[in-house]
Amino acid sequence: MEHIGEKIAEAREKARLTQAQLGEKIGTTQSAVARMESGKQNITTAMLRKIGVALNQNLIGATAGSINLEVHGGKKLSGTVVSNTSKNGAVGLLCASLLNKGTTTLHKVPHIEEVFRLLEVLESIGVRIEWDDHTLHLTPPSHFRIRDIDVNAARRTRSIVMFIGSLMHHLSAFSLPQSGGCKLGSRTVRPHFFALEKFGVHIDTTSDAYEVSVDKKHPEEVILYESGDTVTENALFAAALTPGTTVIKYASANYMVQEICHFLELCGVRIEGIGTTTLVIHGVSEINSSLEYTLAEDPIDAMFFIATAIVTASNIRIERCPIDFLELELLTLEKMGLQYEKSEPYLSHNNRTRLVDITIKQSTLSAAVEKIHARPYPGLNADNLPFFAVIAAVAKGQTLIHDWMYEKRAIYFTELDKLGADTALADPHRIFINGPTTFRANELVCPPALRPATILLIAMLAADGTSVLRNIYSINRGYENLVPRLQSLGAQVEYLEEF
Repeated sequence: MEHIGEKIAEAREKARLTQAQLGEKIGTTQSAVARMESGKQNITTAMLRKIGVALNQNLIGATAGSINLEVHGGKKLSGTVVSNTSKNGAVGLLCASLLNKGTTTLHKVPHIEEVFRLLEVLESIGVRIEWDDHTLHLTPPSHFRIRDIDVNAARRTRSIVMFIGSLMHHLSAFSLPQSGGCKLGSRTVRPHFFALEKFGVHIDTTSDAYEVSVDKKHPEEVILYESGDTVTENALFAAALTPGTTVIKYASANYMVQEICHFLELCGVRIEGIGTTTLVIHGVSEINSSLEYTLAEDPIDAMFFIATAIVTASNIRIERCPIDFLELELLTLEKMGLQYEKSEPYLSHNNRTRLVDITIKQSTLSAAVEKIHARPYPGLNADNLPFFAVIAAVAKGQTLIHDWMYEKRAIYFTELDKLGADTALADPHRIFINGPTTFRANELVCPPALRPATILLIAMLAADGTSVLRNIYSINRGYENLVPRLQSLGAQVEYLEEF
């Protein structure tokens, strides 16, 4: 209790709250907070989680070796769930906020580990961070303290590489720790270097850092080495504060890239071709104003619940689904036998993203006739491909999943075998999945990759008996309040925190 109390006190002071202010946020008194911090009051895991949300810190993770889930599966679910806002959109916007010399206010920011890590990095280099529930205020310093960067936090997120496209406008030379995040084989950042060198950015890599020097220049045209999401965002950041017109070819048109484009337009940067592979950016010399933007919904979050409904043979309504980024997924599932209904489209808070409400009906699926593989937008989203592995396991027949985009990620799909699936790995990219499967309970450790970890949870929800999924940090990187949301649908899943 004393150790936990110290962690609470440290987090409260970091959040610049008094004991009374924290007490008000969590519905208790100043004296109760004082007793907690002194280790003189027992604290439930529910209260610890509540305090963590109030202080924007995962206190359970800070006080425990790992966070685990116990799943009592084999039960049909029902009800309505609302899609959360996007992890990938949030991290891109946090990096984009560095372009603005004024205060950037972002609404509906998800409380997830990936966001927390980036905020720790931003705060360490001088950005003032203020949380108000899910509204985030970011005010940059007059001079970035790049030498004080939180190295540990930076190395736990691959998104740190996107700082280069923003910081290049403020610093002539700087060093960033090499990044981590999901472990998906060799995911090279070389395309970032190829794009940014057109803007006068030179990057040397050491064993543990990116050494960046900048001699800014204005390219009229940038051809991307690959149509990657983050490399497109980095090029957008570079072009936004490069006065004049820059054409980016072979750009990603994915949802998080469109999110960045919408935000940059709010900043006064005119962009032509949003949603296509050729972007024309009319850059400005400065962004210095108070800006507010509301994040759009996450198609990958919506797809998690679509897959959950299918695999557990449940009727679930998923509201606020960004349909333009789910159409091919739904068409593929429809051809496999899925029955569903969708509402008329309406707009998200940004007045750009089209949303629908989707009702998944209990259906009997057959294997897809063609192989299922990801493609750059408008193709099937690479982050949604793993969900088709667990869906294929309950479909009649043999499905070929071709995960060509990430080295070795398909290997993680074989973890489904430990829950009763029948898979055959052809090579590190291709896997055959035979169904239908009657999943069985088991105890597993999460793989160190976000989407493959979530499909194990979905399979456990369908498996009769009690399963345990250990070390769910990788899931917490991208999903907020996943356990309470599943519980609202009738799932019997709960935390097994071990102190």
